Amino acid sequence: MSHVVVENLKVAYETPQNRSHFLALEDINFCINRATFVTIVGPSGCGKSSLLLAIDGLIFPAEGRILINGKQVKGPGPDRAMVFQEFALLPWRTVLGNVRFGLELQRWQKDDLNLRSKHYIKLVGLERFENYHPNQLSGGMCQRVGIARAFAVDPEILLMDEPFGALDAQTREEMGDQLLKTWEFEKKTVLFVTHSIDEAVFLADTVIIMGRGRIKEILKIELPRPRTVEIRDTSQFIEYRRHIRSFFKEIEPSGNQV
Repeated sequence: MSHVVVENLKVAYETPQNRSHFLALEDINFCINRATFVTIVGPSGCGKSSLLLAIDGLIFPAEGRILINGKQVKGPGPDRAMVFQEFALLPWRTVLGNVRFGLELQRWQKDDLNLRSKHYIKLVGLERFENYHPNQLSGGMCQRVGIARAFAVDPEILLMDEPFGALDAQTREEMGDQLLKTWEFEKKTVLFVTHSIDEAVFLADTVIIMGRGRIKEILKIELPRPRTVEIRDTSQFIEYRRHIRSFFKEIEPSGNQV
């Protein structure tokens, strides 16, 4: 059984001006196996974030359905965790306190809570910073805290909406490498939205290429794992990048009114 199934998905938003509908997604169909890393790439306005929000159960489809483990999504659940571009950390809490937060909501016992939080802080390379506050950390370090917090609550599916979008190019590459190391250890199902073609290819088993609220192609990435930055210079990587970029010449943002 596929872990995530999206069938004939259509998402539309009501516009306040004339009560017409803005069509964000239409005729979206795909299946994802468990422990697969999927990236979703496309220009702004093509529906990438709407797709993640629908899978998370935060918005409801106008048509179609989303299944997780064969059960239809009807709202948020503990089997999914979301990481946004904004760090969304609690400024009055330390690194340890922020990672603990989701576990506290799940009513973990204190000893287990601390042990688990410290495990994920170490996994993202921040064990020396567990008593620091967010304003004492760099942007990349703050995003690591967000990733540790998401992994700590043990979701089956990790939904990541441009989590590295606010970072500089070098930090972004380092964060991609760190995320893959964590994912190799945890083997969660990941859906990762990005504007970066390089990032989409480097991280993924599968790339979903989107435009105008529709899927243009679902591309399998057959690069060896574990991956290192050197793989970006291989002819196979460059060909994947060229292939995806060719779609961008045809893609326009979605925005149909219905």
